[in-house]
Amino acid sequence: MTWESRLIDWFKANQRVMPWRSNPQPYYVWVSEMMLQQTQVDTVIPYFNRFITRFPTVKSLAEAPLDDVLKLWEGLGYYSRARNLHKAAGIVVQGHKSILPSDYDELQTLPGLGPYCAAAITSIAFGHPVPVVDGNVLRVFTRFWGIFENITKQTTRKMLFNRLISSVESVDPSDFNQGIMELGALVCTPRNPTCDSCPLQSDCVAYATGHILKLPVKDKAKPVPHYNISVGVVWLNNKVLIGKRKEDQMLGGLWEFPGGKHEEGEEFSDTCVREIKEETGLAIEIEKQYCIVKHAYSHFKITLHAFKCQVLGGELEAKSASELKWVSLDDVDTYAFPKANKVVLEHLSKDSTLLF
Repeated sequence: MTWESRLIDWFKANQRVMPWRSNPQPYYVWVSEMMLQQTQVDTVIPYFNRFITRFPTVKSLAEAPLDDVLKLWEGLGYYSRARNLHKAAGIVVQGHKSILPSDYDELQTLPGLGPYCAAAITSIAFGHPVPVVDGNVLRVFTRFWGIFENITKQTTRKMLFNRLISSVESVDPSDFNQGIMELGALVCTPRNPTCDSCPLQSDCVAYATGHILKLPVKDKAKPVPHYNISVGVVWLNNKVLIGKRKEDQMLGGLWEFPGGKHEEGEEFSDTCVREIKEETGLAIEIEKQYCIVKHAYSHFKITLHAFKCQVLGGELEAKSASELKWVSLDDVDTYAFPKANKVVLEHLSKDSTLLF
C-alpha cells in the first residue's frame, strides 16, 4: 500500500466532525477556509454555524451590509478576511451568476483568495487535483521527506507544491488534502508529535534520522513590538462616542472608542485628551480611569488605557474615522468592535459607575 493510500485510510478513520465536511458545497468550503486562516477549528465551528444561518447563500452574503458581516465576525479576528469575503461574494453574484468558480487560477482572482485557499476550495469542493500547502502541510512534508530548506521562502513552498502534484493526482484530491492538514493538526504537531500513531511513520525521513523537532526550518521570530494606547469613553447626554475605522486601515469597518498611541513622556490621561482632540475636534476632561486591557495581535501587542470622559467644548468632526456616532449603552452592542474595545464595553455594562 502506498503512503498516499495509508494517509487516506487514516483520514477516513480519524477525521474530526466539521459542518462543512458533512456538506462540502463550494460556498460552505469557501466560508470555512476563510475562517480557518490562522484560526483553530474549535474556534471556527460556532462562528461558521452562525454565519451560514445568517447568510445561507453567496447571494444573501453579497446583499448584506458589511456592518452585519463584521458583527457576525466579531471576535474571530483578522477582519480583512470578512471584508474580502463580502467583496468577493458581490463579484461572484455579479460576475459569475452566483456560482463560485471551480478553476484554481480563476479562484485566485477573487479578493482574499491566495494559492492555499484556492487549492483547498478547488480540491475539496470540486475534486480538482491541486495540492494545498499551508503550515500543517509544510511541517508534515519537510519532516516526511527530510527537507531542511527554509519554509518561509516561496521557493520552498513552490518546490513542495510541485512535488505533491503527482501524489494528489493519484488519489482522491479532497481526502488527500484534508488528510494531510488533519495529520498536521492531530499527529504531526509542532511539539510532541505522536509518531507512533502516524500512518507515514515507516517512510518518514525525520523519524528515521531523529530530526523530527529540527524540522521545519524557518526564520527566528522577531521581537514583538508593544504599544500603549489611550482611549476615551466620551459621554454626552447618556450616550458614548464611537468612531468607525476606515476600510483601508487595520480592523477597517469596525467601531472603536476614540484615542491613539501614547507618546514618550506623556501621562496616559494626557494622551487621551490629545488624541480625542486630534481625532474628533472635541475638548474633553477625564473623570476617572475605567480599565487597562492587554491584547496581542499577530505582529504586535498593546496595552489599552480606557478613561471616562466628559465633553468641555469643540465641534464634532470625523478627522481620522470614517464616521462618528453617539450611541446609548443599550444600542452599542449592535456595532462590531475589536476585542480590546469589547473588554472595555464589558466593564461598562457590568457597572457604569465602576471606579478604578
